[in-house]
Amino acid sequence: MMTPSEKALVPFVSVDHMMKLIHHIGVEEMLKGLAAYIEADFRRWQLFDKTPRVASHSEKGVIELMPTSDGEDYGFKYVNGHPGNTRDGLQTVTAFGLLADVASGYPVLLSEMTLLTALRTAATSALVARLLAPKGAHVMAMIGNGAQSEFQSLAMKAIAGVDEVRLYDIDPAATRKCAANLADQGITVVSCASAEEAMLGAQIITTCTADKQYATILTDNMVGSGVHINAIGGDCPGKTELAPAILQRAGIFVEYPEQTRIEGEIQQLAPDHPVTEIWQVLTGQAQGRTDDRQITLFDSVGFAIEDFSALRYIRDQIAGTGFFRPLDLLADPDDPRDLFGMLQRSKTQV
Repeated sequence: MMTPSEKALVPFVSVDHMMKLIHHIGVEEMLKGLAAYIEADFRRWQLFDKTPRVASHSEKGVIELMPTSDGEDYGFKYVNGHPGNTRDGLQTVTAFGLLADVASGYPVLLSEMTLLTALRTAATSALVARLLAPKGAHVMAMIGNGAQSEFQSLAMKAIAGVDEVRLYDIDPAATRKCAANLADQGITVVSCASAEEAMLGAQIITTCTADKQYATILTDNMVGSGVHINAIGGDCPGKTELAPAILQRAGIFVEYPEQTRIEGEIQQLAPDHPVTEIWQVLTGQAQGRTDDRQITLFDSVGFAIEDFSALRYIRDQIAGTGFFRPLDLLADPDDPRDLFGMLQRSKTQV
């Protein structure tokens, strides 16, 4: 057996390693760390290559590639969204990602991103809520209590100051699951029988449902003034959660308009409907919330720079730890021009 060289080895963070790393750091501390990396990269937004994700749609769901680069590092994520998977005991969303050195093109990190996507999505939501929610906001309605709900709740607690979460899901079992998982997390949990009940007293409203269809989770009459809506369920063409009239009344904030107009809630609006990019608010180039009565809406679909930030964070956190294993991923012949020779020499090692 030929022993791989150091150049052949790429750090690989498995699901098991990711879980151990999360527990080592702490869920809330990791959410805060991810939010800090995402904010730092959003503040240098103009350095990045940006393109809408490459999507392959089917009747069952979507498979997407999400690439970006800041000129020094290159990152991409493979991710799927298959709402019917849970009926077969499968995750709705799975993902993995890679970070590479632009100068050589060599990968420097390969990582699971099913857990990491859940964390970075929640960290982004809470970062934006901290910017846009009304002053003193501390109650969140969590409508849709699937795999993302606990992460959203804890991120809002750690980053945006939420101390009460009001849960509703069309499936009561999902609400029971979420409530049980949050029972010892230092946040008040209220299980509700309807979306309207969940929204009582909430200054932040998060919608996160999975059906791949035009849906109206929130109707116009359900949303009063002075709230922040965190809409994260609509993330592909033909999939929405909010009544168009809500969008007409709200100040709308997005990650990357070219992608959000295809995939987000604003696919229901005219192509030139005004929106504000979050990076512009973070850098002071645009205003966030303008008054206490304004409805702000984060039309979040997830963007590649957030995954890039998450991979950067993981690369930095695993340095000097055992929370990864070296993966023999790259060929490294003695002579870079003699790949076939390396193959031939390996024959004697079989």
